[in-house]
Amino acid sequence: MFELNRRELLQRGGLGMGALGLMQVLESDGYRVMGEPLPVDVPDRNAQPLAVRPAHFPGKAKRVIHFFLNGGPSHVDTFDPKPALARHAGKPLSQTLTTERKTGAAFPSPFRFKRYGESGIEVSDLFSRTAEHMDDIAVIRSMVAEVPNHEPSLMLMNCGDSAQTRPSAGAWVLYGMGTENQNLPGFISLCPGGLPIKDTENWQSAFLPGAYQGTYIDSQHRELGRLLENIEHPQIRRGDQRRQLDLLAKWNAEHHALHVDERLNARIHSYELAFRMQHEAREAFDISDETAATQAMYGDGVHGRQTLIARRLLERGVRYVQLWHGAGQPWDNHDDIESNHRRLAGELDPAIAALLTDLKQRGMLEDTLVLWGGEFGRTPTVELGANGQTKLGRDHNHYGFTVWMAGGGIKGGTVHGATDEFGFKAVENPTSVHDLHATMLHLLGFDHERLTYRYAGRDFRLTDVHGRVIQDIIA
Repeated sequence: MFELNRRELLQRGGLGMGALGLMQVLESDGYRVMGEPLPVDVPDRNAQPLAVRPAHFPGKAKRVIHFFLNGGPSHVDTFDPKPALARHAGKPLSQTLTTERKTGAAFPSPFRFKRYGESGIEVSDLFSRTAEHMDDIAVIRSMVAEVPNHEPSLMLMNCGDSAQTRPSAGAWVLYGMGTENQNLPGFISLCPGGLPIKDTENWQSAFLPGAYQGTYIDSQHRELGRLLENIEHPQIRRGDQRRQLDLLAKWNAEHHALHVDERLNARIHSYELAFRMQHEAREAFDISDETAATQAMYGDGVHGRQTLIARRLLERGVRYVQLWHGAGQPWDNHDDIESNHRRLAGELDPAIAALLTDLKQRGMLEDTLVLWGGEFGRTPTVELGANGQTKLGRDHNHYGFTVWMAGGGIKGGTVHGATDEFGFKAVENPTSVHDLHATMLHLLGFDHERLTYRYAGRDFRLTDVHGRVIQDIIA
């Protein structure tokens, strides 16, 4: 006779309940495990982590698209004009910044600024196409980060903490809202040419369940088979794949009954999602059925294509799409900022303008939140090399920089905050990344202080213990 002591009985009994929950997870879309169907029940985070859930209050936005200009675009060369730099060109300024590298005299922008729209907001000719939509855009000119280094600033902007491992903003949104399409990932990061600095940490789920992490796609490829690896099994038919997954689900359930591990749940969901994606992702990522006019509007370059794909994903219920401007730090222009920024903006500007036009024509802009920016800005003074010479670039600047938002409940044609006359640092309404995240969650219908997850004995949130909603940019 097999005997259990009291501790073993409680342990095995409790783990058995976890196995029952696992079965519901596997059957969330009506699939069979061991040939037996399970009824569809009211979804919850344990049984169906990606099911649609109500927000705290009616939000104006349903989805987010984030253009991430990796490396730090210069605010004084894009959306924050500083004519005082031209008056002091080549002269030392009394104000200085503690940055990574030594900087010298005032460096006026080599780009021309112009007023756009009824709002008359000034934008440089780097983003002249995007600027045609300024009456739909709110520009935040007083952003501040914590340090002038890429890695921690990337983590702060994407995950709300510059040092600790924390879930990304997209993971928090997916955790709070679920996704409207169970056959596609709810959170997708499109980054052409490989992974950015900090790799997959930029879209990690951290201590949130693995189902909420972002799905990375190398969008440099055109061919569907390279864009989406393993989209089709080369040998096994779909029915046979289904039976394989059912058998794997059975074994995983047995293992889960003895070894509770959230990583196993994440792996199970990835198998199921990959299976379901084989049909729907093929259609979503294939832009050939778009009209010739639409494809021409976005452009044939990699950023035009990936932005059009992003619109198609949002249209099909994907909750959060992040569009990276390449691997590494392409906007980190310590040298020759004039030619480098012009080239980089030329790759993005037409695609961003096309997206804003397209969303508006389809009636999607009003409930799609568009976010643009990098991890910090750049100095208004010229960067100096070891010998005191300059290659006319700018160093990192976390004391003041610019991001903008559009759609999804944003009051267009507005400017929030300001940097000083030279663009050194934010002096009017300094705005933290926590404030930006709090505002984003508010527009999605969440009180950022209430969207929490209990881990290691305390309740965590995207904004940690900070953050205030930027009320004057909300319609």
